[in-house]
Amino acid sequence: MMVAVLFLCGCQTDEKARSGKKIGAMRVHIETTPGPEGTSQTISVLRSDPVAVVIAPDPVLTEANLISAKIIESPGGFAVEVQFDESGTWTLEQFTAANPGLHLAIYGQWGDKLANGRWLAAPLITRRIDSGVLSFTPDASRDEAEQFVLGLNNVAKKIQKGLLK
Repeated sequence: MMVAVLFLCGCQTDEKARSGKKIGAMRVHIETTPGPEGTSQTISVLRSDPVAVVIAPDPVLTEANLISAKIIESPGGFAVEVQFDESGTWTLEQFTAANPGLHLAIYGQWGDKLANGRWLAAPLITRRIDSGVLSFTPDASRDEAEQFVLGLNNVAKKIQKGLLK
């Protein structure tokens, strides 16, 4: 009996240690008009019904600006909600205030070595977002979204502790 308890505790500890090693990355790009070579990029968002979006190649926000991420329940499913730091909040407010009617394109990666990744969403900018909170419905299964969120939170904690730059 004691061996079984030790085995189960060891497995839980191993799982917890493995979950702490998961990492995530996020790139938020702004939609733009097609420009000369290298000034824009066309991406495809949504796997089941692809939509082409032209974006600026450099992200306006990344996981470096992130405080936390979580899964939230939404009508008909779930969404991912990310909270940005002060600098990220200002950037999000600036870009959403200046670009109503355009899209934010969100690329996500997750896993042990960021092995999984794709364009997850392209929410339409309908208003200025001054709260620093961005919510979107990802083109991902709940399991993929949970791995993405876990990885983002692990990276955010490391950045906040100064372990990553």
